Amino acid sequence: MNKNKALTLSIVIPAYNEEHHLKNCLDSIAGQTTAPDEVIVVDNNSTDKTAEVARQYSFVKVINEARQGIVYARDCGFEASCGQLIARLDSDTVLPKDWVERVKHFYSDESHSDFALTGGGYFYNVSLPRFNGWIQGQLAYRLIRLVLGHYSLWGSNMVVPRHLWDRAKGYSCTRNDIHEDVDLGIHLHRLGHQISYIENLRVGVYARRIWSERQLLKPALARWPKTMRVHNQKAWWVPSLSNAVLLKVIVPVGLAAEYVFSNLSRR
Repeated sequence: MNKNKALTLSIVIPAYNEEHHLKNCLDSIAGQTTAPDEVIVVDNNSTDKTAEVARQYSFVKVINEARQGIVYARDCGFEASCGQLIARLDSDTVLPKDWVERVKHFYSDESHSDFALTGGGYFYNVSLPRFNGWIQGQLAYRLIRLVLGHYSLWGSNMVVPRHLWDRAKGYSCTRNDIHEDVDLGIHLHRLGHQISYIENLRVGVYARRIWSERQLLKPALARWPKTMRVHNQKAWWVPSLSNAVLLKVIVPVGLAAEYVFSNLSRR
């Protein structure tokens, strides 16, 4: 990256039937202290008003991807983007106001030019966000690092320099039964690139699979150990054990705590 030239950043948001969450995401982008250079929403065959919501924002470019699946929508958006840095967010991601500013500051250090970047998160629709963010961090980052031997990427909050994407895209797996963000992180690491995790670069996400889409939680969790097995990771059983603890202990306790806090707040 040329240190004498301002870095450009494109934000890519894969979206499938996200009319109820996308506005909050785009509002948080509009409120950035430093504006991104490009925002692309990839409409992946939505049957609701996702594209209509996106087009209400003058800074958003809407493109379409006919192949169903987040990995195809991600690849489509990455290939259509123009920035030197490619950020990938989910449609329910809510950014802190200085997110773009901090990302560009990180990459202004030339020693970081060959790093991919990921950050922490919390569930903004759940009580005790600081605590639930800590739990999320242990599962999404610390445990994966233990299994893989390195940090991986999280699709709600990640940045990949374009030259890293150009190098890794021929290796990443195009399949819908594994986690495409973890997959990309594995291939970047195997190509010799470091993944930097900044815990306090936190974004908010909507806890839909635990609260409003619980029937989708178990299939989503099953993709984690499968991703490990596809990449010949011997410790694939660790995510399986973690999933069992999450489903049998953490989620029930969390739901009970949320019920208690909700009732207390009504008094």
